[in-house]
Amino acid sequence: MSHPIPKPPGVPLLGNVFDITPSNTWESLRALSEQYGEIFQIKVLGKTVVFVAGAALAEEICDEKRFRKYVGGPIVEIRYAVHDALFTAFDDEPSWGIAHRILAPRLSPSVLKDHFVEMRDCASELATKWKGLGASNEISPINELNRLNLEATTLTMFGKKLNCLSGPEHPMLKGMEDSTSEAIMRPTRPGFLNWLFYGNKFKSATSTMREYAQDLVDYRKANPTDRQDILTAMMGAKDPETGTTLRDSQVIDEIVSMPIGSSTAPALLAHTIYLLTKNPEVVTKAREELDAVIGPDGEFRYEHLAQLKYIEGIVRESLRLSFAAPGFNIEPIPSESKAPVLLGGGKYQVAHNQAMIIVLAGVNRDPTVFQKPLAFQPERMMGEAFDELPSGVKKWFGNGKRECIGKHWAWQWSMTTLAKLIHEFDFEAVDPSYMLEQDGWFNLRPVGFQARVKPRA
Repeated sequence: MSHPIPKPPGVPLLGNVFDITPSNTWESLRALSEQYGEIFQIKVLGKTVVFVAGAALAEEICDEKRFRKYVGGPIVEIRYAVHDALFTAFDDEPSWGIAHRILAPRLSPSVLKDHFVEMRDCASELATKWKGLGASNEISPINELNRLNLEATTLTMFGKKLNCLSGPEHPMLKGMEDSTSEAIMRPTRPGFLNWLFYGNKFKSATSTMREYAQDLVDYRKANPTDRQDILTAMMGAKDPETGTTLRDSQVIDEIVSMPIGSSTAPALLAHTIYLLTKNPEVVTKAREELDAVIGPDGEFRYEHLAQLKYIEGIVRESLRLSFAAPGFNIEPIPSESKAPVLLGGGKYQVAHNQAMIIVLAGVNRDPTVFQKPLAFQPERMMGEAFDELPSGVKKWFGNGKRECIGKHWAWQWSMTTLAKLIHEFDFEAVDPSYMLEQDGWFNLRPVGFQARVKPRA
């Protein structure tokens, strides 16, 4: 006999509306996962949502023979800006397969190897900026890394330098912030309020992002190149199955989607910097490896990345603890029987069409998998220790065929940037008593965290 899925008590008519803070949804879900464990549900205005926060159940519902990505809620809302792009396409839309077959080859590790120098040199530009700060060396890591990420994304994928590491913030960053925050909030409001009070914000943000994309297309047309980057594929490559190319509007959709997707990477590294300020022994070990592999003053080259096993462990452990991409949606594959779906060997059951959300704040810190789950221990993410972990706790980039298409880009950028910064800088928290707070929309980042950066002695 199945067990009832735990849920907060709620209130009449409104259900659990007061258990979720719309302005910080993921923090609410983290707290609920800590209270209720591997699975829980809430009901808001008559609609039930199930959340999975345990590693074993997460692994089970990532079985693509039984479940698939669910496109609903905020993901449907962001379609206003990017339509049926890779991230937002419904399962039955052919546009996803066409775009994926065209673009995935350009984001493979073998191709991204050719963009390592661009990534490294962008990080070097940020390092030069920080070294010039002098005594005024207090920074917001997330703000600085957001700029760096947009610079590197635009250069490596689309072949244009933005030079946005200094000066006024590039409009694309505000456009992404406003569009994703609105996409998260809109499902929590009555439709007429979205139209009456918030529609202009959504339209303005969308316009800003699509202007950024159109500018890149226009720049490429005005400056022909033999670069074989992702923009080249977007603008001219044919789908090997159908022989079709992306329409002009689809090119804009996919360009806009890429920086939104890659925005989890600076959120990850901002969290990493926070963790490093709390764990100086990790910095010491990382520098021993960096000095052995690269040398104290050596040139950082692509082939070094594969040798940086401890840095790799730091990135993985930071992915686990930051859950920068905080979760993803799953639903049962439709069937004619419409029978309830059993989970956990029959321990739980959900409706045949019940959407579920994997909450990585719970999954990544499942105490049945990790001893001292809140501790920062890169060693557990290295070698055999990492290999032996269940797959359910390695879903940092999503799952299966709908896994993040840019995961290899994000990994290479994160490894390259983190290695560069640890190698060259000391970090300390401006406020030693700062306790981590996280907030975000399609990503999670440290709130209010300030750090001092000083060239490594």
